[in-house]
Amino acid sequence: MRIGVPREIKADEYRVGLTPSAVRELTALGHPVLVERGAGSAVGFDDPAYESAGATMVDSAGDVFADAQLIVKVKEPQPDEYRQLRSDQILFTFLHLAPDPEQAEGLMASGASCIAYETVTDRTGRLPLLTPMSEVAGRLATQAGAHHLELHQGGRGILLGGVPGVSPAGVTIVGGGVVGTQAARMALGLGARVRVLDKSLTRLRELDAAFHGRLVCEYATEDALEQALPRTDLLIGAVLVTGDAAPKLLSREQLGVLPHGAVLVDVAIDQGGCFATSRPTTHRQPTFSVDGVVHYCVANIPSAAARTATLALSHATLPYVQALAQNGLEALKRDPGLGAGLNVHRGQITHEAVARALGKPWVAFDGGPE
Repeated sequence: MRIGVPREIKADEYRVGLTPSAVRELTALGHPVLVERGAGSAVGFDDPAYESAGATMVDSAGDVFADAQLIVKVKEPQPDEYRQLRSDQILFTFLHLAPDPEQAEGLMASGASCIAYETVTDRTGRLPLLTPMSEVAGRLATQAGAHHLELHQGGRGILLGGVPGVSPAGVTIVGGGVVGTQAARMALGLGARVRVLDKSLTRLRELDAAFHGRLVCEYATEDALEQALPRTDLLIGAVLVTGDAAPKLLSREQLGVLPHGAVLVDVAIDQGGCFATSRPTTHRQPTFSVDGVVHYCVANIPSAAARTATLALSHATLPYVQALAQNGLEALKRDPGLGAGLNVHRGQITHEAVARALGKPWVAFDGGPE
């Protein structure tokens, strides 16, 4: 199968769908790989490295979309990209369709089979392709929050870990999954006082054991959230409902009790955001303020560490790319977890949570082409 890797064109996105190492693995199996020139240059993977791995370099994304049968990307296709998709192609990338009906309509109109990294599951029900980016995003969330707490960034002028004689910052993390765990790890490492709220008692027990009691692990009720906010300098939203839009956990009125100059980092923004005042931002203009609270709502946080993120993502996706290249849509029947990644097929929404979020009919995948 011919595999195509276009250069990412979303604002401030520097990751690339496949590394030269992954390309080498695919070409060794006999699959031609087309890579747009410059696709990996921002993260240190230059064109000669891809050529050495066996890739064919092409001059434009149009060349990739015109010839490839399987297109491997990182971020959701932009309008100029999904308009080039065809019904005989497979798209494999992050989609985050729940808050993006325009993209959903574009993918449906293309007729292509679109598989979303964020809804692929493994045998235990976990999300193996979302996990590495959640790890990166969680760590960067704390890093970004610490930076924007600096006075000249609009924050309170607080050092996350304090100094002897001065209390450290209070960090509240809503959601104890992969993002929340990694954000907590970074915040504790910097010396902050860290509280994690989650609705799973099992998960809270796991976190308490993993961090040897250094975290405050609290059940997430409205009261608990409201009581935590006045003591919070950095608030991190880390909730996830697979495929669905993120729930709005706190209203503008509730967020108004955060201290002036506090920082809010909404990692769930690519699924619509989990705070009422959140709206997507970019790395070039990462923040805005509402009621004196600095909001960091970058929709592609891992691109700030694009080389690390590219390597982590490519390692995770490679076995699935190999399966798709070898077996096409038959791979979805052989691996139901990969099948769970199919969001759009033959102009229909094939993931139940995505369909619910978009208000569209859900049509279960029927097993492949006629």
